[in-house]
Amino acid sequence: MQKLTLGAYVQKRNGVPMSAPGSLRNNLSRAFGASSFAAFWRSWNPIFGYYLARFIFIPLKGWLPPSLALILTFALSGLLHDMVTMLVSRELRLLFTPWFVLMACWLLLSEQLKLQYGALPWWGRMSLNLLQIITTFVVVWPYRLGAG
Repeated sequence: MQKLTLGAYVQKRNGVPMSAPGSLRNNLSRAFGASSFAAFWRSWNPIFGYYLARFIFIPLKGWLPPSLALILTFALSGLLHDMVTMLVSRELRLLFTPWFVLMACWLLLSEQLKLQYGALPWWGRMSLNLLQIITTFVVVWPYRLGAG
């Protein structure tokens, strides 16, 4: 990972070079068609994922167990998303941070349970990936901070 350039990482995840025609389509197809929730996250938003992996996850993994490094990486990503909403609204709001932490916990549990659905057709894998994202969002929604 540390030796891969951003361009090489994006091409590895999307199958086409960064900004190439079809790059976004390939990203969405690969992510939503992933065979597990962990595989979804390995494919999702490769540019942001590259920087999170290189500058947050990998350094944290040097000090912490990988599962805790993953949860903290998701938490930081959620906090960055929340900071954007706080800058726009000028109010303390936390939705993405707890949501992303819950998704990280579910990702780890689904890996522990070896939940794989690669045998399903693409639309089935897409449905299961969306279901996991939506379910974690629905669980966190009532507890968000700054709802008004």
